[in-house]
Amino acid sequence: MNRVINFSAGPSTIPLDVLKTAQDEFLSYQNKGFSIMEVSHRSAVFDEVINSAEKRVKELYGFSDDYAVLFLQGGASLQFAQIPMNLSTGKVCEYINTGVWTKKAIKEAEILGINYKVVASSEDTNFDRIPLIPELSKDADYTYICSNNTIYGTQYKEFPKTKSLLVIDSSSDLFSREIDTKNIGLFYGGIQKNGGPAGVTLVVIRKDLADRVGKNVPNILRYKTQIDANSMSNTPNTFGIYMLNLMLKKLIKEGGLKAVNEKNEKKAALLYSAIDEMSDFYKGHAKKDSRSLMNVSFNIIKGEELEKKFVSKALENNMMGLKGHRHLGGIRASIYNAITYENVETLVSFMRDFAKKNG
Repeated sequence: MNRVINFSAGPSTIPLDVLKTAQDEFLSYQNKGFSIMEVSHRSAVFDEVINSAEKRVKELYGFSDDYAVLFLQGGASLQFAQIPMNLSTGKVCEYINTGVWTKKAIKEAEILGINYKVVASSEDTNFDRIPLIPELSKDADYTYICSNNTIYGTQYKEFPKTKSLLVIDSSSDLFSREIDTKNIGLFYGGIQKNGGPAGVTLVVIRKDLADRVGKNVPNILRYKTQIDANSMSNTPNTFGIYMLNLMLKKLIKEGGLKAVNEKNEKKAALLYSAIDEMSDFYKGHAKKDSRSLMNVSFNIIKGEELEKKFVSKALENNMMGLKGHRHLGGIRASIYNAITYENVETLVSFMRDFAKKNG
């Protein structure tokens, strides 16, 4: 089977054994004579799938029963609006701006007319770092961050010490490391990086916060509606949740978040070391103390034409998804959980050869 190494930022690569399990069960789930895509979301069969996925999310992260685990639709983009609609009570909502996705969230807060404040930003240096965090208000409705920035390749090493609730967009480092759940009010992310195919948005919310919602918020956009319906107020993405459950099962079997983080650190160290060693040819975008373990953004010093050649030649060598995002350009290697150390070794070998031939 000819499979390329997929360095795409998302949707991203899915482990081959998970794909094979899904393939084996595609026509007859657990030999029951029907596909999981055909079964009713109200059935006992699907109840088992969604409840198992919920249990595994809590097991991996250590969330208590004070939190509800939801599997929603609309991606992070809907959460940008749904969060302030549900959690803003008129006090200030604090945002830390670290890139495109936090800017979009801030824009939704502005459109909704809520009381918000950007308390820190790294926009002045083109989002090449996690900014210094000032003292945060204890009276804020929440403080909002994006834990990992897919485009610019920056990541929080530790979450801010907030006196109010912490809201975290973890779309691009979901299921990649252990986290401190203290003060987390809402934790969410699209699963299409480390959790399977696109189409499911994981939301973990402290249950009592669902009561904050105002009377003018439509029922379908209320977290309480989905909590009460076990994510099934409307028909959920049943196949996506099934695939997520397979991914979580594999992750737990292989040692959980601590084990996968150790692997991710080794992969990132290998790639960043290569960029630093060839600093006369490649230049990383993120400051060293803010470097992401998931998305490595860099440029070729000689310019855009050589970057296009790099992406093209990489594809000829069975490596896809290395073109940088349009907001930043350059090259981006997304090294999510399913990318192996050997995959990164292949990329680094290619980078050395390319630099030698084009330096």
